[in-house]
Amino acid sequence: MTILIFSLIVAALLPYLAKIPVAAAMHKLGGYDNNHPREQQAKLDGFGARALAAHQNAFESLIVFSTAILLAIATGTTSDSVQWLALIHIGFRIVYHILYLVNAGTLRSIAWGIAMFCPFAIMGQCL
Repeated sequence: MTILIFSLIVAALLPYLAKIPVAAAMHKLGGYDNNHPREQQAKLDGFGARALAAHQNAFESLIVFSTAILLAIATGTTSDSVQWLALIHIGFRIVYHILYLVNAGTLRSIAWGIAMFCPFAIMGQCL
């Protein structure tokens, strides 16, 4: 169960770590506008726009993954396969983010698909 809790903590941190490239892109766009950050983010293009999209997607992924992990813990479904699926999800979410930043769309979509398969597979094992 420690792996599941660890993976949940890492997944919760990923959206905030994904904010670092967004902040860097905003800084290049005339300095980080802490008074109107969303207006400034709307002006990002290229790398900055991809970084913002990856950051937002990390929150979207967290909802599904955290639900799966909490369901697994609540039902006592903490088998090795569930733990591996959790680790695979985390690994491919990191790969997904990197591929988003470097603009590798097809590979990014494959990484997203693998990562998003994992929480649904975990939920399926809880049945």
